Amino acid sequence: MKMSGEREIAADRQTVWTALMRPEVLKECVPGAQEVTGSPEEGYEATVTQKVGPVKATFKGHVTFSEMAEPDSLTLTGEGKGGAAGFAKGGADVRLEEIEDGTRLVYDVEAKVGGKLAQLGSRVVDGFAKKMADQFFERLEGVIEGPKEEDEPEKAEKKGWLKRLIS
Repeated sequence: MKMSGEREIAADRQTVWTALMRPEVLKECVPGAQEVTGSPEEGYEATVTQKVGPVKATFKGHVTFSEMAEPDSLTLTGEGKGGAAGFAKGGADVRLEEIEDGTRLVYDVEAKVGGKLAQLGSRVVDGFAKKMADQFFERLEGVIEGPKEEDEPEKAEKKGWLKRLIS
């Protein structure tokens, strides 16, 4: 499965880069993440619980960063095992481009799944992967930019903490 997309974030490239390097940001942004530990140099260990169609599993995996050209681009490579549910592995090339109102984050993802997940069919798996990517980048945008005017007050409190932290 291959997928590409982009998202515009109202922050400078260095702020977006910093966010992508922090395990606490990744934990908040990855849907279903229970734990994310590590560093960009050594890689990250993650535990993520997800339901794809009728298959629910807890995946334990490892993600490494390579080809890092701060603050322009990086490559992520990862693999997760979910026991009887199967496995997922793949990589993503991420580029950060300076734009007038902030940063354009462009990504190209290639992933493979096996086991019960692969039996669900590409339509279900591809739809799930697109939804996960959309949720990740929407959450990343919220962590960096802070609350939007239409956000509920209790949700607004959680958003934008990274910008307050590094400002």
